[in-house]
Amino acid sequence: MSELCHQLHTFLQERHRYSFPFDPKAIPQNGIYILYEKGETGHGGDRIVRVGTHTGANQLRSRLKQHFLNPNKDRSIFRKNIGRCFLHKENDPYKDIWEFDLTTRAQKDKHQHLVDRQYQQQIEEKISTYIQQNFSFAILPVETKEERLNLESKMISTVSLCHDCRPSDNWLGLYSPKEKIRESGLWLVNQLYKEPLSHAELEWIKHHV
Repeated sequence: MSELCHQLHTFLQERHRYSFPFDPKAIPQNGIYILYEKGETGHGGDRIVRVGTHTGANQLRSRLKQHFLNPNKDRSIFRKNIGRCFLHKENDPYKDIWEFDLTTRAQKDKHQHLVDRQYQQQIEEKISTYIQQNFSFAILPVETKEERLNLESKMISTVSLCHDCRPSDNWLGLYSPKEKIRESGLWLVNQLYKEPLSHAELEWIKHHV
């Protein structure tokens, strides 16, 4: 598995790398994004720390904006996980409030009176700054939803199953309350340790994506 992961990293490291601020118009409308984080290395270069995609048609640009720009952790589980680490690192009692999802009217009615909006905005700003200053990404254009979800899952498993892809001692994710994030070294809890890419699928990516 380490060899497959090494080949995947090598191929992706040769692709164009985007960092903030990026031009949304330069990004394909459909595809898979691969995130890298400053200080995280593997396979002779930057280590993959997250693989993601989108389900709706032509929503890749929107998804990346939700991660990098929109101060709303309920629209980006990636942002929510970054915030969890900040709060747990400081043992901040607000970590329990942070878990509330206020996307529905029912949840708002139930929990919003507990939310300190000013403090939550400060956390969101800290998350935005951290993501914008520390993360870059590559893109694999993939048009169909079925192909995107299949390749995303297998790429995640390929990286999570690799023994050479380990987080640094200073990785922020080590403060996560989510064991899967701490153990995998990825900003992910789903699609870990499942079916990896086959050699044939990796070759297909290299020649067709």
